[in-house]
Amino acid sequence: MPNPTGVDRSAKFVPVWVVVMVISGILLMTAGAVIALLKPAMLVSPGDPISAAVKVYAGYLVSRNLAVALALLAALLLRDRRALTILMILTALIQLFDTGLDIVEGRWALVPGVLVFALVYLAGAHRISEGPLWRLGVRREIH
Repeated sequence: MPNPTGVDRSAKFVPVWVVVMVISGILLMTAGAVIALLKPAMLVSPGDPISAAVKVYAGYLVSRNLAVALALLAALLLRDRRALTILMILTALIQLFDTGLDIVEGRWALVPGVLVFALVYLAGAHRISEGPLWRLGVRREIH
């Protein structure tokens, strides 16, 4: 009988390497949120002043990272392949935009790590998707 919820709860939910990668990403994003919350000075170059504006934007980073990390964790725990795929694509897009900003602002040391993170998340999303990533928004009929 087809699953009316569309949630994939099969034993072969996702490959182990994707689960490990998603958990690693959750931990990295959570660590980034904690750093932004407790030590925002680590977000700027040494010697740069920590202004009220830096604290505000650090707060936005905390919110963004924790929201995405919690959503990824929920999709993983609920074994919802479609939601996990979409959240992995969102995470990859955020990292790609961060890569672009790092390039524009000359933070070359960060570019390779952030870019690899984004590409690995896209590869994982592609691996667990039920078709091409660009067709995720296509509505599927329940039979």
